[in-house]
Amino acid sequence: MNNTDTQNSLKPIKRSKIRLIAGKIYYSLARYILWFSGKFKFADNRSEKNLECVYFSHKTPLLRELKDVDMQYQYNKIINLKLAVNKLDGIVIRPGETFSYWKLIGKPSAKKGYVPGMVLYCGTFTMGIGGGLCQLSNLIYWMTLHTPLTVVERYRHSFDVFPDSNRTQPFGSGATCVFPYRDLMIRNDTDECFQLKVKVGKFYLEGSWLSNSKPIYKYEILEKNHQFKSEFWGGCSRHNELYRRRYSIDGILMDEEYITQNHALMMYSPFLESSDIIMN
Repeated sequence: MNNTDTQNSLKPIKRSKIRLIAGKIYYSLARYILWFSGKFKFADNRSEKNLECVYFSHKTPLLRELKDVDMQYQYNKIINLKLAVNKLDGIVIRPGETFSYWKLIGKPSAKKGYVPGMVLYCGTFTMGIGGGLCQLSNLIYWMTLHTPLTVVERYRHSFDVFPDSNRTQPFGSGATCVFPYRDLMIRNDTDECFQLKVKVGKFYLEGSWLSNSKPIYKYEILEKNHQFKSEFWGGCSRHNELYRRRYSIDGILMDEEYITQNHALMMYSPFLESSDIIMN
């Protein structure tokens, strides 16, 4: 699987405001050029009729009580998720087509109804219009790993801001998103159509990948070489590798493949009890 991970120095990098603005303009322009270059055939067809077979489903809780984070911003996140889901629900990826998260959603703006939500930024959290949409990209990425679809582009989180709380998935199994240049792109290299279904339920963000045919494989995501490190400059970092096992529908192991590696600066002490950071 293609991914954008390269292991660089994990020492925090401080960039000037001018450098940050210039970088955003440059990478945004490059993204728009990519979208309209013809290099990819992007999926843009939505269907109200569902494909027959469920390939994989998953859901994640909408609300988590995080220390020092006003719950109003999580309620606002739900508003933002509903707007984004309306752009993605029902999208069909035909063979040879590529799904682009941001090309389909578009720029979140107040004019479109998006409200301030929590955004992770440079190792901490701040508030921004459309905040909280990473939960949706995380869900789609995780579900995609359980299908034969190909992840063309995915970005890992550079910072581990909050400690684990009732984690059910391996560390680093999500996909961060920043409009428009940190995108999640997924290509259909199979002979079957796939359809994305997503919705905001009462308590969960829910999603499924549907297909024309019943699955012939099952997938398991494994974490290896998970470790915490003390960095020379005084902070801590977290690392792991993700692998995927493919099984026949009868449970026979077919193969195992490397997916990606994750490297993140930790913004909390790994030796603190989780109750000191996250309130349950």
